[in-house]
Amino acid sequence: METTICLIKRLKQRILASRYAVAKIANAESLMLYYYIGSDIENEIAGSSWGDKILDEISARLQQELPELRGFSSANLKKMRIFHNAWKHSNLIGSTLSNQLENVQNGISSTVSNQLENVQNGISSTVSNQFENPKLIAFFSVSFSHHFDIITKVENESDRLFYIEQAAQNFWSVRHLRTELNNQSHLQAHKMPNNFEMTMSAHISNKAIRAFKDQYLLDFVRIEDADEEIDERELEQEIVLNIKKFLMSLGNEFSFLGNQYRLVISEEEYFIDLLFFHRGLQALVAFELKTGKFKPEYIGKMNFYLSALDDLIRLPHENASIGIILCKEKNDKKVEYSFRDFNKPMGVATYKTSETLPLELQKALPDAETLKKLMD
Repeated sequence: METTICLIKRLKQRILASRYAVAKIANAESLMLYYYIGSDIENEIAGSSWGDKILDEISARLQQELPELRGFSSANLKKMRIFHNAWKHSNLIGSTLSNQLENVQNGISSTVSNQLENVQNGISSTVSNQFENPKLIAFFSVSFSHHFDIITKVENESDRLFYIEQAAQNFWSVRHLRTELNNQSHLQAHKMPNNFEMTMSAHISNKAIRAFKDQYLLDFVRIEDADEEIDERELEQEIVLNIKKFLMSLGNEFSFLGNQYRLVISEEEYFIDLLFFHRGLQALVAFELKTGKFKPEYIGKMNFYLSALDDLIRLPHENASIGIILCKEKNDKKVEYSFRDFNKPMGVATYKTSETLPLELQKALPDAETLKKLMD
């Protein structure tokens, strides 16, 4: 009986791994196909007096030739052309796809039929062998919908690759990707003021710098202006109620250990707002929530919490605990001075909610006092 259970478990793993590998191959094939179609359309339109309206006719004729065909409307053909044009000058992506294009015969790549035989342990050799560069692996791992949102909202290639890699690594849905794009997360990455280099080994500090953002978008939070103490409790409650969304904004290596995490020191209780564990860093991560501006005294309290965590909670094989103060506003110079002479790894990030309007809209709209007068 035990042997049968082991066999079933092994077969299940093989089936699931194979399905995942086939899905990866299919996605890579689709992206290459869309690039090639975009290239063909671009070349034809550029070499003739055709306009975009010709795409309606092409779509209709394709439908006649292949009645079961789906996903090749004129609007989608236009997207494929945009997709091709977005990457054709890229030394990394464009050259790779152009090389692949040379091997295409009769409009069908032999990749799938040849590579399916080489799928082992759930890893597609299409992606892992043909595209060994991690950026290319990420590129062929995310859907065309992801790609189109990225290329239409981001111009710089390195910024585009940032979103592609993050979407692939963290399994972002298209909806979550749009949130990150609206938040301009590429401007926040690796820029959070911290003292990691001074308090951690080079290997771990580099990982820690990459693990945190300067600003987090908490678009699920709905809180009204109130006194600071109440707001902080409300903010914590909103995060806990939406912990899955908060974890997605943090990244896929964070695990939630609890809120108001209790520490007993010399028979006195202390509570950390939010406590996480980061698998990649192998470290506890304490978050303290502040709804106002950053204050230097917050650092001393966080340093105290981290010392307690390291002594009382941290396991022998784990790295030093990390503290993040998440506040509404901060001044980086004040943060820098506050870190000096403290030996625990800490950072200060800010957050914004969906209630926060962009600066240009804030200038265009009347303030609350003016609105009140208008209503009266």
